[in-house]
Amino acid sequence: MREQRIVLCGASAYEKKFYLNPEFDGLPGQVKDELKIACVLYTEDVGGIITMEFDEDGQLEFVVDAKEDDFLYDEIGSRLKVKQLQREKRELWEALELYYRIFFPDAEDKQGRKA
Repeated sequence: MREQRIVLCGASAYEKKFYLNPEFDGLPGQVKDELKIACVLYTEDVGGIITMEFDEDGQLEFVVDAKEDDFLYDEIGSRLKVKQLQREKRELWEALELYYRIFFPDAEDKQGRKA
């Protein structure tokens, strides 16, 4: 059985695009800007694709990927950049997790558990 995950946002170095899940349009503009900056800077620094996803427990996770033939993708730099983002923006990520739990209480109920 596959885990239920909700994508918050993401960016791709290949398509040069940023995506914000429309379900999160209610976020303040400053938060949306912070998300865009974080995702785009990640892809500019190391390449590949990054998505920020809420797992079934409401924890925000950074998911990174790259094309198999992308020899410019920096895998070590990717791990370091994710750790840097997690450390520098810790309060933002915690606030987003709280927002998710408050405004998406049914997300966990779909798994048969209580929020």
